[in-house]
Amino acid sequence: MTDDTLKRYRESIDNIDAALVFLLAERFKVTQAVGRYKAEAGLPPADPGREGEQIARLRGLAEAAHLDPDFSEKFLRFIIDEVIRHHERVRES
Repeated sequence: MTDDTLKRYRESIDNIDAALVFLLAERFKVTQAVGRYKAEAGLPPADPGREGEQIARLRGLAEAAHLDPDFSEKFLRFIIDEVIRHHERVRES
C-alpha cells in the first residue's frame, strides 16, 4: 500500500478493533461468572428490567457521543442475547 494516509487510518481502525475484542472478552468473562452465580442462586438467566435500564443508559451515552442510538441498541441487544444464551446453558448443565 502506498497511500500513507489510508494506511494510518487503517492502523488506527485495527487498534480499535483489537481493543473491542479484548473488551468483549473481559465482559463475557464477567457475565459468565454472573451466569454461574445466577444458576447457583436459582435466579433466572434473563433480567428484562436490568436489560431495559442498560439499553436506555447506553442509548443516552450513544447520543452524547454522536453515535446512532439505534445502532448502539442493536449492538447491545446482540451482546445481551448472547449472554442470556450462556446463562441458559449454565443453568441447564
